[in-house]
Amino acid sequence: MKFNPANNIQDLQYFGEFGGVNPSISDSSTYTFLSAKTMFDTFEGNADGCYLYSRHTSPSNLYLGEALAAMEGTETANVSASGMGAITPVLLQLCKNGDHIVSSRTIYGGTYAFLKNFTPRFNIETSFVDITKLEMVEAAITQNTKVIYCESVSNPLLEVADISALAKLAKKYNLQLVVDNTFSPLSIAPAKLGADVVIHSLTKFINGASDTVGGVVCASQDFIDQLRNVNDGASMLLGATMDSLRAASVLKNLRTLHIRMKQHSYNAMYLAKMFEADGLKTVYPGLSSHPSHELFKSMMNADYGFGGMLTIDVGSIDKANDLMELMQQKNLGYLAVSLGFYKTLFSAPGTSTSSEIPEDEQAEMGLTDGLIRFSVGLDNDIQRTYVIMKKCMKELNILESAMV
Repeated sequence: MKFNPANNIQDLQYFGEFGGVNPSISDSSTYTFLSAKTMFDTFEGNADGCYLYSRHTSPSNLYLGEALAAMEGTETANVSASGMGAITPVLLQLCKNGDHIVSSRTIYGGTYAFLKNFTPRFNIETSFVDITKLEMVEAAITQNTKVIYCESVSNPLLEVADISALAKLAKKYNLQLVVDNTFSPLSIAPAKLGADVVIHSLTKFINGASDTVGGVVCASQDFIDQLRNVNDGASMLLGATMDSLRAASVLKNLRTLHIRMKQHSYNAMYLAKMFEADGLKTVYPGLSSHPSHELFKSMMNADYGFGGMLTIDVGSIDKANDLMELMQQKNLGYLAVSLGFYKTLFSAPGTSTSSEIPEDEQAEMGLTDGLIRFSVGLDNDIQRTYVIMKKCMKELNILESAMV
């Protein structure tokens, strides 16, 4: 039977403590034991189903983790207080002093900063490569390499990783393939394509309300147990724990993700086609002009489209800022970082979410200062949105100066 992530979420059935249609929220930081031996066994990791302390896990967090594991098709999952609270423990659990990581060069700025500036303190080095060129990825692998790290759809350049090919490469060299799937929930299922670990920032599309921060690691039971281990588990010891109230909130929003992603994708495709027809430099995986369009099609769950993220290049940071400010004035969205909100969010990544990447490296990877990243919202009338956007561009003479 075809893997359908939305069905997997929908088929989970939870009852609250008093028969509620939502599971009861566990508003406790610590849990009681009926015997001292059970407490000891739990500390030793031998008492499955017992709750110890909410930094380890809680019933509410397990409910959410189970749903996200079902979505990604992994054995289990561990939720965290942020996306970075998921990424950093994974890499520190998999790597030790002297190890090496091969990473995509176009990744979220916070992840880049962690790999470039922080992990070298532990003598963990990273080679940043063009993840779309498999020969470059393989050439970067050394005898100390432990991890290949990438994003399904990269932030912000929207490069698409060939996850199946990367998984084969990882297996060839006995490496772990870690994939951040934040930009493409439901559309791409990295674990089904061979990824060992799948990460999300729950803050974005999965929650969809821009009212909380969260993350998740979806992987095997063995690896999640390692992360939670009270003696040497990176998630347990670094302490990026999601609050139970937030976990319950994200779980409720997760149930409408399939509906929202369809609308995000529909709207993004419409705008991308219109922007490209207007002569703007437009990047969107759903366009046939995207270099990895066919690759994305070969990996995708077609029901959910090509995602809600697109970019245009208007030529300069001044024009980008002027356009974003005008669009905000016209109530077309918000000049804000993050993504997945019901309103369109737009930002210039070179001076915001990717500002951690040095300017020379931005230039090398093609991240120009005129690039605007759009997280396209859930507009009911996307045609109206486009018409007003085009008027804003004409007012600023952008269509004449930013032609393909």
